[in-house]
Amino acid sequence: MRVKPSESSAHSLATNYTNVGVAQGIAYVDFGFIEPALLGAIAKTAKDGQAAPKGLEGHLVTRVAMGVDVLARLHQQIQQVLVGMRDARQGKPRA
Repeated sequence: MRVKPSESSAHSLATNYTNVGVAQGIAYVDFGFIEPALLGAIAKTAKDGQAAPKGLEGHLVTRVAMGVDVLARLHQQIQQVLVGMRDARQGKPRA
């Protein structure tokens, strides 16, 4: 299947945080962005033995709602990509 970009999807969006929740048989996948400098500062704080902040604020980039069956297919696709990347890194030929 080929999907064509719409005006709002023509450009890639950067995310570095995801969260998945399920309600009434629908999976909601949130894609967010947390400033890398903030993540680095929190890591340094923890490394120095100081208490980490209780909350962390980022920006919601988009939320995607999908049926659990679509979520399962997405899981399969992600697994295939990760296995392919691992095999390429280890120099294994693809079957």
